[in-house]
Amino acid sequence: MKTPVRSRPPGVGRDPESPLPALPGASQEEIRRQNLGAVLRYVHLHGPTSRAQLTSRLGLNRSTIGALAADLVASGLVTEEAPTTARRAGRPSLVVSPRSDRVYAHALSIDADRLRAARVGIGGRILDLREVARPGGMSAVDAVKPLAELVRDMERSVATDTLLVGGAVAVTDTTRGRDGAIRVASVDEALGAALEAEFTACPGFVAGDLADIAGLAEHVRGVAAGVDDLIYLHGDLGISAGIIVGGRLVIGHRGHSGKVGHMVVNPNGLPCGCGSRGCWETEISEAALLRHAGRDPADREAVAEVLRAAADGDRTAREAVERVADWLGFGVANLVNVVNPDAVVFGGSLRDIFTAGADTVRRRLDAMPLPNSRSHLRLRAAALGRDAVLIGAAELAFDKLLADPLNVGVVARAGGTDRA
Repeated sequence: MKTPVRSRPPGVGRDPESPLPALPGASQEEIRRQNLGAVLRYVHLHGPTSRAQLTSRLGLNRSTIGALAADLVASGLVTEEAPTTARRAGRPSLVVSPRSDRVYAHALSIDADRLRAARVGIGGRILDLREVARPGGMSAVDAVKPLAELVRDMERSVATDTLLVGGAVAVTDTTRGRDGAIRVASVDEALGAALEAEFTACPGFVAGDLADIAGLAEHVRGVAAGVDDLIYLHGDLGISAGIIVGGRLVIGHRGHSGKVGHMVVNPNGLPCGCGSRGCWETEISEAALLRHAGRDPADREAVAEVLRAAADGDRTAREAVERVADWLGFGVANLVNVVNPDAVVFGGSLRDIFTAGADTVRRRLDAMPLPNSRSHLRLRAAALGRDAVLIGAAELAFDKLLADPLNVGVVARAGGTDRA
């Protein structure tokens, strides 16, 4: 069991448009397996792609692409079909497509107040999605059993010729206790043991921080696709970040990096649940927005109401958004001086807060960061929404298959209805 996320998948961060690098001293079989992985990863990320396009994008010759595609078809991982429309004279190039209906992974999410489980087909397509409420005080370890029940329920309708390639779970780093207090949580070994116990037939689960995994999804398939240096900021009960530098997730010791919500920005501010005072999340979280708007800070359903009221011109709501957006820009300005990313992506509740107060955030970023940190910076609202964590979890689960498509050890048995 690999509990914290240790590194990004091998193909993430490498330009998929560039030719494959040579492997010094590699055998023909090793080169073949690498090239099979490259072809499969390309169609996994880009969808149906003609042989001609693969030849051009991957820097391999036509006969090699043809042979690799044939091997992947024989393995049941892709299909090859003639294009529906011919754009030029001559024999059309066959189109290689991922077998999303047949090859899939389990993607799980332990959110602040929900538990979600999905079957995600190769190519990033969500095939099935189930969710239940997460009671206050339920630990991540205790959440594994109800998640396994959701998976077992999904598996009852799965065809017998499918391939389950693995699973991954994204875990939020903040929880609300039974007493209503918000606490910092983490991915730990106990969670790994619980996953191993419940998912005995699945070939290994990967677990990681929700912001890391959602950030990976936006990096691979979302608004930051192709951006190798970025900060993904996620808001729910608290604030956390997925930081990608040079195409690699910054993980830290035992996977506990990215707790940016607990950098102190206001020493005279409010006490934080972590035990400190004036942490960034006390100024920009959902609770902060609700507090400034005169609403119950624990009423998460009211966040959307406040944002709608601000858009409609309500003065109190608008002032609440502006105040939170100002602190949001303040913290981002500090982060970009440290990381110097090409993009900052706002997800979770921060997506809507950024959208509502973008001008205020940008004013801070026009004034505070060093010129070399702000001149190239792009600010983006996340594109994948709540599905980002499931899509990112699936990317981690698919990694072994994409690295070596012919390694049958990473593929679960086909058929059967009880794989959880």
